[in-house]
Amino acid sequence: MIIPRTSFIKCRPLLLMICGIMIFLSGPVKSIAQPQPPRPIKLYSIQSMNFGAFYQGFSGGTVIVYANGTRAATGDVHLLMLGFSFYPATFQVDANVGTIVTITNGTDAVLTGSSGGSMILHLGDSNPVSPFITTVAPSGRTTVSIGGILTVGNPGANPVGAYSGTFSVTFNQQ
Repeated sequence: MIIPRTSFIKCRPLLLMICGIMIFLSGPVKSIAQPQPPRPIKLYSIQSMNFGAFYQGFSGGTVIVYANGTRAATGDVHLLMLGFSFYPATFQVDANVGTIVTITNGTDAVLTGSSGGSMILHLGDSNPVSPFITTVAPSGRTTVSIGGILTVGNPGANPVGAYSGTFSVTFNQQ
């Protein structure tokens, strides 16, 4: 049987309505919504930065503690191994796997000495290098180390003693 074109056009709204009812009756429709916002990161300070024992000659120089835990000196600064540990600042980041974290170092910090004087601390690179993607699932944490460069003057400007101060580091979740 051949249906004339005019009767097909009249049946079209009826077919659309039947198809709509069949889709509705075929079962629940799964809808997909946007995922929950990411969980904010948590940061834990594990160890402060320490440059260990050293002495400076007349012209001074720098002591560098790298994020990987090694140490070096430049200029007229000599590293000593007298049982005083040296290490980078260490933090732990608690975040969902796949979170992108960017580290922003603050301005240079002034360290003041117990016998007078002051030194400048410039924060260095991090390990892992910023930005990084977290790969440790909670309740585990990603360990991050940050090194620094300590500018040491001559013995008159920086007498022997313990130097301390604070620095600022920002961990941004993207």
